[in-house]
This record gives sequence, structure tokens and C-alpha cells, in this order.
Amino acid sequence: MSIWTRITEALAALAQGEGLAAVFEKLRTPPERSIAFTIAVIALSAKMAKADGLVTRDEVMAFREVFQIPPEEEANAARVFNLARQDVAGFEEYASRIRAMFDGDNGTLCDLMEGLFHIAMADGTYHPNEDVFLARVAEIFGLAGPRFDALRARFVPDAERDPFAVLGVSPEMEMNEIRSVYRKLVRETHPDVMIARGVPVEAVKLSERRLQDITRAWDDIRSMRARETA
Repeated sequence: MSIWTRITEALAALAQGEGLAAVFEKLRTPPERSIAFTIAVIALSAKMAKADGLVTRDEVMAFREVFQIPPEEEANAARVFNLARQDVAGFEEYASRIRAMFDGDNGTLCDLMEGLFHIAMADGTYHPNEDVFLARVAEIFGLAGPRFDALRARFVPDAERDPFAVLGVSPEMEMNEIRSVYRKLVRETHPDVMIARGVPVEAVKLSERRLQDITRAWDDIRSMRARETA
């Protein structure tokens, strides 16, 4: 059974008059959490689109890069998106419910933030309202400060490309400490680890970019330290 078929089943509750936010409460454990993850990305993407005022074709294509939507399931994906846009609940309520669902699992919440950044940057423009939106979502998720700065440094071309920010470490840290952080990030980025924490297979491809970014940052830091000691 595909994830989109399971999502269709989850949407049956909506037909009975339940709000989309209430659906999250029923999807707390695997394999349902992968359904919740997908619905969460769609729902928050819809709220983000409302924040910057429009939905571009590039953003739609970016979503399809993250989630492979078969033609026969496009209507269901569109339905979730439109319900989220029209729902009277604000994005902060959505984000709070998602935080409760994945409470204590910062890895999955970070995965979700990556999906939102990927979609936000699809049209090549990082709108100020998108920055406010994503910063607030990150705050609700408990990912404010260095974690959010690291995400923005990786995805936004105009952001400061600080390799220390990408890894979420301080320039004052010793190399062995930075190496430990880097290795931890590599382990967390392994596809099997991501799937185990409820990230759907369709979205694991985001890990490819993350691994490239953190490896490049580690290489840059090593080069900087080597020059300092030369």
C-alpha cells in the first residue's frame, strides 16, 4: 500500500467534518508517522504559500521533487494543500501540533524544516515573509538559534556561508569536538536512520543534499584550521 493510499484513508476523517489539525492527533506512531510527516509538509507548505501571497509552479515542482506523487494521487495531495490553506487554524497551531507529535525527535522536525526550506527556495527567491514564517516554525519546533541559522546557511544563497553555522558549531571549539558533531550529523543523515524515525522513503532524498552540505562544511573547516597551523 503506497503512502498516498494511506493518506487517502487518513483524509476520510476530514470528510466527517474533522479539521485537518485533528488528523495529526491520530498519527503518532509508525507507520502512521510517515503519513503525518507528509501531511505536515503539505500543510505547512500551504500556510507558507499563504504567507508570501502566492504559489508558484516552481514551488509545486519542488514539492514533487521531495514527494514522488503518482498522477492518480495528485488530487489527494492537492486536497490536503487546499484544506490547509482554507483552514481557519493558523500555522502556529499546526506547528504546535506537529511539535507535540514528534516531541523529543528533533531529527524528524529538522527533516521537516529542510523540506520547507527546499520548497521556499524553489522559485529562487527567499521572501522576507517566508523567513519570518520559517523562523517562527523553527522556534515552535525548538530549533531556533544555531539550528535555524544552520538550515538558512545551507539553503539560502544570500545567507552567510559559514561552515561553522552549517554544522551548528562554534569557531572556538576544538577540532576533535567539531569532528564529533560532524560524525553525529553523518550518522543521523543515513537513509535507514531517517526512515526509522518516520521520514517517508519519498522524502529521504533530502538527505543527499544534507550530506553534501555538511561534508563540504567539514572540509572547509579542516582547510581553514590547516592554514592556521601552517
